[in-house]
Amino acid sequence: MYRFLLSRQWVILTLVGLVLMPTMVELGLWQMHRHESQARQNSEIARSLNAPAVPVEKLTAPGAQVPSRDNFRKVTATGHYDPAHQVVVRHRTSADGSTIGYYLVTPLIMADGKAVLVNRGWIAAPQYGDGVSFPPVPSTPSGEITATGRIRPDETTASTSIRDKAGLPARQIMLINSSKLAGSVTEPLLGGYLELTGTSPKPSGDQPEPVPAPTPGDSGGWYSPPHLAYAWQWWLFVVMVPVGWFILVRREVRDQRRARAEAERAAAEPAEASARA
Repeated sequence: MYRFLLSRQWVILTLVGLVLMPTMVELGLWQMHRHESQARQNSEIARSLNAPAVPVEKLTAPGAQVPSRDNFRKVTATGHYDPAHQVVVRHRTSADGSTIGYYLVTPLIMADGKAVLVNRGWIAAPQYGDGVSFPPVPSTPSGEITATGRIRPDETTASTSIRDKAGLPARQIMLINSSKLAGSVTEPLLGGYLELTGTSPKPSGDQPEPVPAPTPGDSGGWYSPPHLAYAWQWWLFVVMVPVGWFILVRREVRDQRRARAEAERAAAEPAEASARA
C-alpha cells in the first residue's frame, strides 16, 4: 500500500521536507536573536530618554566614539554658535516623513575651547532651488546659549544605509560625522553630535523643525519589535511540513484504494454479466 513512498517523486518530496525543517528552525532562531537584540536596544533607548541631562563632555571627547549605551542620552552644552562653519545635510525628511529637505548642523563653541556639532533640525529645500547652491537657512541665535538635546553617535554608511558622496557643493554633506568635519573647524571637535531639543534663552524668529524623538517599542512586547512573531511563524511552518506530508500520504493512499476498488468493480461487471447470461 505504501510502496509509492519509494517512488522518485515521493523520495524527492520527503527529502525536500527534511531539508526545509531544520532550515526553518534556524530561521526562527535568527528572528528570535533579532528580537532579543532589538528589545535590548529599545530598552537602552528608553533608559537614555528617561535619564537626567548631563553635560555633553561627560559622555564624549574629541575623537571619541559615543557608546551605544549613551545613544539618545539627554545632554547640555553651553557656548556660542559658529554660523560661518555650519553645514546642511542633504536628503533628510521632515518629521512627518512627507518632504525631503536638509538638516542644519552648526558647531557650538564652548567656554573651554572645544566644539560640538549641533543638529538644529530640519529645513525645507527651496521650491525652485538648483540643488547646488547653499539653501536659505533660519537665523542663528547669537550670544551665549545653552543647547539641550540628545547625544548621537557619528553617522556612517553602515549605521544609516546612506551612501556618502564625494564632490558635493560647498558646506553640503550626506552624513553627520565629527571625524569628517573636524578639519572644517579650528576648535577640537567632540565625537558624535547633539540633536537639539531646546535652546535657552529661546531664539527669536523661525527655527528649524526639531528632529522627533525615537519611539522605541515595548522591550517585552509581543509584536514590538515584530521579530518574535516572525520566529513563531517559522516554527509553525516547521510543524506544518510533516503535517502536510502526512495529509498528502493519506490522500495518496485514499486515491489508490479508490482506484483499486474501481478496477475490481470494473473487472467484476463482465463476469456478472456472463453469469446472468
